[in-house]
Amino acid sequence: MLAYPTETVYGFGGLPTRSVVEGLVALKKRDPAKSMLLLVPNREAVSDLTWTPEAIELADVFWPGSVTLVLSDAEARYPEGVRGPAGGVAVRVSPHPLVRELVCGLGGPILSTSANRPGEPPALDAQGALGAAVAGGAGEELWVLDGGALEPSPPSTIIDCSGPVPVVLRQGTVPLERVRCVLPGIEAGSADERI
Repeated sequence: MLAYPTETVYGFGGLPTRSVVEGLVALKKRDPAKSMLLLVPNREAVSDLTWTPEAIELADVFWPGSVTLVLSDAEARYPEGVRGPAGGVAVRVSPHPLVRELVCGLGGPILSTSANRPGEPPALDAQGALGAAVAGGAGEELWVLDGGALEPSPPSTIIDCSGPVPVVLRQGTVPLERVRCVLPGIEAGSADERI
């Protein structure tokens, strides 16, 4: 498992396998029904997901950036914990140079969840990520990439493109008004609706 900086907070992650999902759930004492996102090098790395015209347009405008898109995984290629209960997989291309180099070097997606325990603030530096990992019971299997201290930031904006109509599930660093410049009719919904 890894801890690394993103454009918003430090994250925990690893390859999107069932064993890594289970390890991250245990590390964070996280609800196993709550899915994690994938950080990807580019759209082609998750071409096996269903890319609607709206999702393509959003990715073209906001990636790399702090917009997470939920796409349908109709073939159930990803394990539970990556794939949400409704079959959606959340994906993002981070602009942070360290994590970009990591995912581009791997050539494929990595799991990502904030480096913290439920109810605690996410880590904004490598020491905080390491502290959260140790508190969760991590041992020598954790690697920490130190990208320096991050400025406090809202989380990524999450847009669900897995259904017939895109919905903003979480307003974050990219406000709804800016998303509406790309998709004028998009509405805000609840993060519990579809992921």
